[in-house]
Amino acid sequence: MGAIAHGVAGDFQFVPGAELAAVASRTKEKAQEFAARHGVKHAYGSYRELLESPEVDVVYISTPHPYHRDVALAAIANGKSVLVEKAFTATLVGAQQVVDAARAKGVFAMEAMWTRFLPSTDIVRQLLANAELGDVETLFADHGQWFGLDPASRLFAPELAGGALLDLGVYCVHPLVDLFGEPQTVTRAEVTLSTGADGAAVLLATYPGLVADLSASKITASSLPSQIQGEAATMLIDHIALPRRIVIEPIGGSPREILVEGPPNNLGYE
Repeated sequence: MGAIAHGVAGDFQFVPGAELAAVASRTKEKAQEFAARHGVKHAYGSYRELLESPEVDVVYISTPHPYHRDVALAAIANGKSVLVEKAFTATLVGAQQVVDAARAKGVFAMEAMWTRFLPSTDIVRQLLANAELGDVETLFADHGQWFGLDPASRLFAPELAGGALLDLGVYCVHPLVDLFGEPQTVTRAEVTLSTGADGAAVLLATYPGLVADLSASKITASSLPSQIQGEAATMLIDHIALPRRIVIEPIGGSPREILVEGPPNNLGYE
């Protein structure tokens, strides 16, 4: 079970009216170990057992990316709502299949993009809605983490949808689409590693009057602040995945800083 799954399980204590009822893994031993750590009542050695359990209403899916679609479709077929870890699926076709199935079955389906629900993200939305920047002209978002190239790791395996864009780039793509909608054009460039996965990727997205530059990397650690620039002011965001310090720099005026205390239960918000 991955680190994010442990984080989600640990934050269930902050979710009113929710109970972590069951866990499933590809081996019974892994499921039992996870259940013991988080106090989960039922541990299953197959996904089918969990998906057919009458005690389960919603399924959180944190398998490797290429398996998200199949597990989500199986859960939906059993009438379960789904929270699917980012990236939602490995392909656009797979994402559409999950959405169509959820709508046809009448169950809830959502990508587990936790940044969307943070208080600091709401502050950014409010500042833009209040036209603090004027007309927005450019956006720059960057997210880089150094992992160390390991050919045996899922993080660098193309067949398991490893690579910078799907694992890290989604944090840059999400705020762009969340704040401004779908772009008119998208151009991509990447650094391809010896494993065939992208070690770094850059996207250039355009809208009428707006250009966005998004970068993600698994081969360099980056701490560049993200920027949203408007005709009246620039907004600096200290970290695109976990904003805690936001600065508004008006043209010809004094900067204004907004500090957001880092909550202990970031994943609990989603």
